[in-house]
Amino acid sequence: MAELDLIRAIARALSPPGERVVRWVGDDAAVIKARPLCVTSIDTVAEGVHFHSATHSPREVGHKALAAALSDLAAMGADTGEAYVSLVLPRAHPHGDALALVEEMAALADRTGTTIAGGDVVSGPGVVVSVCVVGWADSEDELAGRDAAKEGDVVAVTGSLGASGAGLILIEGGSAQGELQEAHRRPQPRLAAGRALARAGVSSMIDLSDGLATDARHLALAGGVRLEIDLESIPVAAGVAEVATGAGLDARTLAVTAGEDYELLVTVPQERWDAATAAARTAGSTLSRLGEVVAGEGVAFREGDGSLREGLRGHEHR
Repeated sequence: MAELDLIRAIARALSPPGERVVRWVGDDAAVIKARPLCVTSIDTVAEGVHFHSATHSPREVGHKALAAALSDLAAMGADTGEAYVSLVLPRAHPHGDALALVEEMAALADRTGTTIAGGDVVSGPGVVVSVCVVGWADSEDELAGRDAAKEGDVVAVTGSLGASGAGLILIEGGSAQGELQEAHRRPQPRLAAGRALARAGVSSMIDLSDGLATDARHLALAGGVRLEIDLESIPVAAGVAEVATGAGLDARTLAVTAGEDYELLVTVPQERWDAATAAARTAGSTLSRLGEVVAGEGVAFREGDGSLREGLRGHEHR
């Protein structure tokens, strides 16, 4: 399919734009009615790095690419707005696969109140999907960042951990179907929880894309503090323990080091804890207390007997 024909087919696959969109697909640039604060992030998934065509369908790739980008908006507490998508496709890539990728991305956009407002298609050696997302807020008080954790704050996480990592183990072992595999292939950005927690007054927040062991260090470094986390308090997703045992791993180790759960790690002032737990519940999630923020630097993972567990690391970008 010629590039222009593919672009027209992609445009037909998208839902009508949101009310903020003045000009969109078909023009040289999108024109958007702005709110006071614009929250922008970009995320990229590449074949052979973030997925393999043998184990991930085009629809799953499309979902995951947009979900990962939207998760960054969730971590800031922003309202969803627009997404801009760049596709790199091999010349021999079936046009039906390209459309399936976009259709699944459009379905997630519809469910999350996001408009895919533009993008680009180019040829390349492998499939690469870059998604720039734009969120909105009316004041800085509505948002949360990484750098404001304070001594005495509670460390907490939404939902449960380890499902995506366990799902990947099963997928790589040849087991294609199941809830854990679905958690890896189709992660859900915690947009409602992120908005609710930011407005409830959490002091810092980050999405767990690289694993708790790595992302907790980002919060500690940004805030100039130390996070002490009780390993026995980690909420492990159902089914993870069995997969971990089969892989010769401890369930909590897998839950802490595996990435792409896209839950939200937060620090909460003690006086805001009740408000934060209520906010998470109202948003359809849970908030589990993991530990506390103390003076120092880095992250300490403690066993039930008080000893430290060393060497826990999630995904590290190079």
